Amino acid sequence: MEDDLDYMLAFMAGLLGSGHCVGMCGSLVSACFMRMGEAGKGIVPALSYHGARITVYGLVGLLAAALGLALVSTGIIGKVQGILQIVAGVVVIVLGLDLLGWLPRRLPLIGLPMAAFGKVYFAAAGQGPARGTALAGLMNGLMPCALTLAMAVKATAAATVWQGGLLMLAFGAGTLPSMLFVSLVLGRLGARARGWLLKGAAIVVIALGAATLIQGLRFFAVMKNLSNW
Repeated sequence: MEDDLDYMLAFMAGLLGSGHCVGMCGSLVSACFMRMGEAGKGIVPALSYHGARITVYGLVGLLAAALGLALVSTGIIGKVQGILQIVAGVVVIVLGLDLLGWLPRRLPLIGLPMAAFGKVYFAAAGQGPARGTALAGLMNGLMPCALTLAMAVKATAAATVWQGGLLMLAFGAGTLPSMLFVSLVLGRLGARARGWLLKGAAIVVIALGAATLIQGLRFFAVMKNLSNW
């Protein structure tokens, strides 16, 4: 039941973060397809682009969950693996507060350097409608983004590797509608409207972090009693 709630919240974070996606990535997506001209039109290039982008999210979720489980299995965390959930919950909450602009200083973005990103991303347009858009979508998935990072941190507390991947896929699915129709509907939203949508996504992220924190505190309390600490 808790896993279903996590997936729903991850999807809502992606959906509400649509305005942020459009503001941050909309021009890049448009530029990619414009550079391809006629070859970039149709459903195949769009599916190739966004399929690759969401696949990256899923892989990030798998790796994040695997890292979390590896820490638990080494004995570093041992029976109190709830600590991982507590830490993940706190980090996700902080990232949500950063998205709202409520921190004294903005957090640095982690990801591929923008100079390297731009060079590879725009070179992808010459690789053909399927391969080129897939490469560009892959690069888009690697873009530094606090919203994506928050979901990845949440994935480290997943019970299994597959659940971590599914969490990130749910988030990616939430971003899909706006990214598919970026130039038709949401691309016309002003900065103020996009800002309100991002605030909604940030609130969902904070809720997801709080749920993870509470789960971790409960697990920690149970394991502490069992261990007679």
